[in-house]
Amino acid sequence: MSLFSPNRYVASVERIDLDDLYAQGKRAILLDRDNTLVPRDRATAPEGVAAWLDAARTKGFRLCMVSNNWHRDQVMRSAGELGLEAISHAMKPAPFALLAGLKRTGVPKDQAVMVGDQLYTDVWAGNLAGIDTILVKPQAKADLWYTHIFRIFERRALRNLTCEE
Repeated sequence: MSLFSPNRYVASVERIDLDDLYAQGKRAILLDRDNTLVPRDRATAPEGVAAWLDAARTKGFRLCMVSNNWHRDQVMRSAGELGLEAISHAMKPAPFALLAGLKRTGVPKDQAVMVGDQLYTDVWAGNLAGIDTILVKPQAKADLWYTHIFRIFERRALRNLTCEE
């Protein structure tokens, strides 16, 4: 696996098999907010995402939201609604916020996975931090203007990866 590629590519957070992650020895899941947990065009996470997070907690996973979003109030509101620890202003792809997230969970990096919708921020940050990565398709077409530019290059980079539907 390349430093610049995810370990897995799945259609959505809810498609990530928690039993499989647990069997792999994973005990912490770091999660991006925008278009991973919460669609960019909504203020709250879909019920399916909330149910998946509840199932992860029940299974014993430690969870932490790590978001590049500069609107700390939005990040903390979502984290509160979803029952998550949270870090805003993460500055991914720099790995520092992910390492801080691991410290909050008390789980070593080999027992963690980073889940996000952007190759050039979420996946690269996880890979740079030495954490396994799962790329999910964005939940909504709405994105920030500069993210639309990254998506053009992302589609090209992902064209040979198969998405697990």
